[in-house]
Amino acid sequence: MATSSLRRLSSQINRIPSLSPFTKAILTRSSATASAKVSDRIVKLSAIDPDGQKREIVGLSGHTLLKALTNNGLIDPASHRLEEIEACSAECEVSIAQEWLEKLPPRSYDEEYVLKRNSRARVLNKHSRLGCQVVLTKDLQGMVVAVPEPKPWDIP
Repeated sequence: MATSSLRRLSSQINRIPSLSPFTKAILTRSSATASAKVSDRIVKLSAIDPDGQKREIVGLSGHTLLKALTNNGLIDPASHRLEEIEACSAECEVSIAQEWLEKLPPRSYDEEYVLKRNSRARVLNKHSRLGCQVVLTKDLQGMVVAVPEPKPWDIP
């Protein structure tokens, strides 16, 4: 009973357009951690590493894509210290496969600003997202993500 109430609350939080993805992640994490089983929160993803190898990775719903990539060794945790958009400098930029783009909420103004600011060409790739702004949900099970090679200034 309590678990279904928490799931309803979590889905209602995700539908509020005025909340930033980071705020939604915190609120969703708070309700998701009350779930009885961690196995109910597992989200399996496919990640293409900088060498072109496909790897299966695991994350938890309510956590960010950045956390899943960091926990699986695809992004160096020292290169991205905070999950707040105000502190982001696009070290966690990833490319999302076309078929998964419509399952994600649109980029916030702040996310677009950070991506454009750090793009060499100043042209925004429609597949680019910040891993710190993508909150994992069960709907993203099987999502394919490409992790680009780190830029020289991103390496700690």
